[in-house]
This record gives sequence, C-alpha cells and structure tokens, in this order.
Amino acid sequence: MRLSTWPFKVLAVTALAAAAACADSGAGPQIRTASAEGRSCFRSADVTSWAAGDRTTVNLQVGIRDYYQIKLLAPCGDIDFSQRIGLRSRGSDFICSGLDVEVIAPNNIGVQSCPAVSLRRLTAEEVSALPGRQRP
Repeated sequence: MRLSTWPFKVLAVTALAAAAACADSGAGPQIRTASAEGRSCFRSADVTSWAAGDRTTVNLQVGIRDYYQIKLLAPCGDIDFSQRIGLRSRGSDFICSGLDVEVIAPNNIGVQSCPAVSLRRLTAEEVSALPGRQRP
C-alpha cells in the first residue's frame, strides 16, 4: 500500500503560511539582535548602499545609520568595478553572519556567486575612517 504525500505537503504549506502571518511586517529596516551572541541581523532588502573595499571585502549601508562589512571566501571577480551586486540570504530573510549570505556579482562572462566567511557591524569610527571609495 502506497501512502499519499499530498496531506503532508498541505500541512507544511499551511504551517509556513501561519508562520509568515505571525511575522512582523512593519515598514522600514528591521534590525534584530541575536541574543545568544549579541550579533546584529538585517534583511537584505534593507540594504540601501554598498561599496567594495577590495576584491574580498564589501561594505554595506543598511537603513540610514547602520554599516556592515562582509569578508568573502575568495576574490570575487570584478566586484571593485561592479555597478551593482545582489545578496542571497540562506535559511531566512535575516542575515546574521557571513555564513548566511552570498554576494552575487556580474562579471564579463556572466554572474559570479561569492560566498562570505564573515560579517560584522562597523562602528561609527570605522565608518568615518573608510576611504571615500570604500564608504557606501
């Protein structure tokens, strides 16, 4: 006797819809702190600007006053010359660590996916010390 899997699929979709309905859908950047590690998290949709530090560093502005720095696993093509990038978050809408995000950058032969290894929030002093081209 073969069991049908459609009831389980319906249950999974219903559970996901209920979880989405309970999520905060307020306007503006949503930044949360992961309590166990004191990390700041943000949604990729809330990134307002970016600048390449070099081929393995990307600086992000999130909202009006929050800045983050992503360190990439390896040099990412022509990221220091790119006009645009994308961020692909893994697991959820919130990005809390380098393992939560990939930087997607166009290059002369297509699109390159560049995995991140670390993410950290920059202090106001670090942001003001960034050279002009590296500041988002």
